[in-house]
Amino acid sequence: MSASSGNQPEYKADLLLLTGFLGAGKTTLLKRILSWETDLSETVVLVNEFGDIGIDGALLKDSGSDVVELTSGCICCTLNADLRQSLARIWTRFKPRRILIECSGVADPTSIIPVLQEPVLRQSMDHKKTVAVLDADFWEAREAFGPLFYHQLEMADLILLNKIDLAKKEKIPDFLKEIHTAIPGCQVIPTIHCGIDPESLWSANTPKTSQLKPIRFFQPISAARYAASSGHLQSHQDHHNHRVDSSGYVTFSFRHANVIDETRFKSFIRNLPWEVFRIKGPVRFADRMVMLNFVGGQSAWTPWEEASQTQLAFIGWDINPKAILKQLSLCIEK
Repeated sequence: MSASSGNQPEYKADLLLLTGFLGAGKTTLLKRILSWETDLSETVVLVNEFGDIGIDGALLKDSGSDVVELTSGCICCTLNADLRQSLARIWTRFKPRRILIECSGVADPTSIIPVLQEPVLRQSMDHKKTVAVLDADFWEAREAFGPLFYHQLEMADLILLNKIDLAKKEKIPDFLKEIHTAIPGCQVIPTIHCGIDPESLWSANTPKTSQLKPIRFFQPISAARYAASSGHLQSHQDHHNHRVDSSGYVTFSFRHANVIDETRFKSFIRNLPWEVFRIKGPVRFADRMVMLNFVGGQSAWTPWEEASQTQLAFIGWDINPKAILKQLSLCIEK
């Protein structure tokens, strides 16, 4: 790999910033990302440890990617200049396609993100997303953690409400509602061990194709699966099934050949419970086909021509598929 002969490189590195309070699961998320089946030769990991000993860096040494450590301080304050220099050196030395930054648990992203948006760095790298890992128990005790805790969540593009298996099950819906109320417009996904599919992690307002392998419980609908299954779809009625695993995650699907009323369908999407955090698939409106990519409360719509019927895959936590599908059926034009 090499930069172009001009002042601008021929591509920019995609940069992902991982934040979260102490012990929330940032390293677990980072290890999960690095475990996905993809070529990591063009990925660099920058780990920020607050102490002198780089524990997280040691845990990642066998990941297959290059690991750079910043210790003895926090990149939001004492190591701010080091962050600039390290990112510049990373680009000069490796020319990576992807940079992952794991902040220390006491890092304030309000000081880090402006560095990532500085013109010099933006010439070679694109800050794609800030992800905050939130321990579900920490949210309930949020009043004790002060402004830093809130800054980590407010600056995030995506919040993983992690360790829901350790919290009381009946509290999770309230937590999701409270987070969305406190931080309007955020994406929130409930997780166990930071279990998230690659496309949800990397997708922006415009969905991007990802070649990474999904996590176990997520089976996204792909163009190949649309083509392979199109000959077996029922053309006169909807077809769906659902599956619940032991952790409470629910997956189910919806397929129908009839036109979907756009106004009613978008109202349906806006009024979904927060526990429905993932929907993907083509939707047949009266005048066009679109691809819906719904992640943690936010929707992206793009033109789609590879399918002729509505085919949606849903993922949620502790939800009633029949009730949701009943509401969705009201969007079908007769």
